[in-house]
Amino acid sequence: MLTILHNPRCSKSRQALELLQQHQAELTVIDYQKTPLSKAELASVLVKLGIPARALLRNKEDAYKALQLDNPALSDDALIEAMLSHPKLMERPVVFDKDRAVIGRPPEQVLELLA
Repeated sequence: MLTILHNPRCSKSRQALELLQQHQAELTVIDYQKTPLSKAELASVLVKLGIPARALLRNKEDAYKALQLDNPALSDDALIEAMLSHPKLMERPVVFDKDRAVIGRPPEQVLELLA
């Protein structure tokens, strides 16, 4: 069973979802802007991705600049809190199972989880 953190307004997210559906993946779709993750859930996704919180940030978002998230002194915890408060800051889509996760950029990257 896979879970996709999906933003229906994002073309890459829609493409990744369509690819998974074409491959008939068992899938849970979470619109993470309407159903935000908990801090523990987001931390778990980062562990599965194997990346620090900063690597999941969209640095072109207005909130990124407004919150001065380019400050290298900010901890992962502070960056996670920023993403929880402003879900648009999260890179998307993110697809994960119980052990692994990938960011669907390019969308075809989500197919790695089907192997």
